[in-house]
Amino acid sequence: MSGQSITDRIAAAQHSMTGSAISKAVCKATTHEVSGPKKKHLDYLIHCTNEMNVNIPQLADTLFERTANSSWVVVFKALITTHHLMMYGNERFIQYLASRNTLFNLNNFLDKGALQGYDMSTFIRRYSRYLNEKAMSYRLVAVDFTKMKRGIDGVMRTMNTEKLIKTLPIIQNQLDALLDFQANPNELTNGVINSAFMLLFKDSIRLFAAYNEGVINLLEKYFDMKKNQCKDALDIYKKFLYRMTKLSEFLKVAEQVGIDQGDIPDLSQAPSSLLEALEQHLASLEGKKTKELNADTRASTLSSAVSSLSSTGMSFSRMDEKEKQQALEEEQARLQALKDQRLKEISMQTPPSASPSSQSIGSANNNHITQTPDVPNLNSDLFDLQPAFIPAVQSTPSISTVNSAWGGTSPAQKCTFAHECQPGSSRPLLVFLFVGVENAAETLTSPSTY
Repeated sequence: MSGQSITDRIAAAQHSMTGSAISKAVCKATTHEVSGPKKKHLDYLIHCTNEMNVNIPQLADTLFERTANSSWVVVFKALITTHHLMMYGNERFIQYLASRNTLFNLNNFLDKGALQGYDMSTFIRRYSRYLNEKAMSYRLVAVDFTKMKRGIDGVMRTMNTEKLIKTLPIIQNQLDALLDFQANPNELTNGVINSAFMLLFKDSIRLFAAYNEGVINLLEKYFDMKKNQCKDALDIYKKFLYRMTKLSEFLKVAEQVGIDQGDIPDLSQAPSSLLEALEQHLASLEGKKTKELNADTRASTLSSAVSSLSSTGMSFSRMDEKEKQQALEEEQARLQALKDQRLKEISMQTPPSASPSSQSIGSANNNHITQTPDVPNLNSDLFDLQPAFIPAVQSTPSISTVNSAWGGTSPAQKCTFAHECQPGSSRPLLVFLFVGVENAAETLTSPSTY
């Protein structure tokens, strides 16, 4: 039984009457039913973001309107739908969100009248802050960190020092907002919050992968930086170690709630000796007396750290490849289902096969009949008038006159075909004569009528 409320049904009916398919889909994706938004509605909205004639601001504003609802279910599902479109929709959608001065203002949201209202309201406030931070990150760097190219020739690995030191704190802020969701396994008790957690889990993997590659690039450049740059880089690296610990706790929750352990990447931390080497190098640049490691030891320590972090990056890459493969399989399955449905529809529209006797007679006369584009195809609806009707071929070479009414003097029900080329014309004359059908219209047709 559907969990949609009467309000949901009325709203959907109103959008149907006004012809707003997008508003109707948003309404259906954000019903009062305590479950995640349905895939068919999310897929439709994703398709809409890829259509150039779709008004993206209108779509976004419709979602914002749903967050003004008093029900935590509707608001939470509106945030989930927005997050889903930011992840999988056309980039135009997140570009528009980033261009807005304000997004979700839910810092004071509280649903006092529903079961789980107090608990879920807390997660709604945290979730909205993350989506705001995700849009803000895009505004600052004009790229979605979860979608950027990765690898040795990726964006973060090839970024110059100055830009890298400015970009990594932006990733840190977005990751902080994500990890502040802080859901325990015993709090993931319904389909709505579980849907939000799954999206956050996927974002955390991709976001930290970009973060990890940026830190690798930072470490490789560290010993060639200026003093102020080294100071900023050391602070970034210390925060990176703290966030790696926080992410480990987040991934443990994901494992406890049933996410396949094979989908959870391994986090390999750099050796502690690297931090010591970084601090000693900065101290030497500041003129402090310290025992700095020799070049060989420092290079060995750096190489070990980069290798450990690269191993973590490879683990994240395998997760991405697995998700892409799953998405490809789902798309292929969807296309196959559409193909099967279309074949089924075509088979239902195909007219019933003729009797063996008529097929044998028809095949005998095929040599004398030449089809041209001037002759229309037969419509099976003509034969549906007589369910037990079996057509027979008239052996006479031509028919000159016919009765204009179908209700002829002969009680026998028969259909007569005659094919003859008109004098002076290369086109064949196709004549249908139906006899014995009451109250029917004249059916004598010549090629000149087409």
